[in-house]
Amino acid sequence: MKRINAGKLRAIGYEARSRVLRVELDDGSAIEYAAVGPEVWRRLASSAAAWSFYRDNIEDEFTGRRGVAGKQARPAALDDLFKTPDADVDTDSQKG
Repeated sequence: MKRINAGKLRAIGYEARSRVLRVELDDGSAIEYAAVGPEVWRRLASSAAAWSFYRDNIEDEFTGRRGVAGKQARPAALDDLFKTPDADVDTDSQKG
């Protein structure tokens, strides 16, 4: 992610292999845009007016999926959240 301060944009990033553009906004939200070509990314990243470029060429042209900035990792399964710390211990091997 590249940190920027342009309008409401706070960070931008691009995954070339999957062609996903990620933008983080000043309200703490993040939006991912699929099927974004490398030329669009290059132009956004090098734009002197990144907020205007984003609004004119990305926000209106691509469908975004909204999330929360900094929360890219998937949440743990409920079983992992509620198991006891020693639940992985094999109790049969502890019996003599």
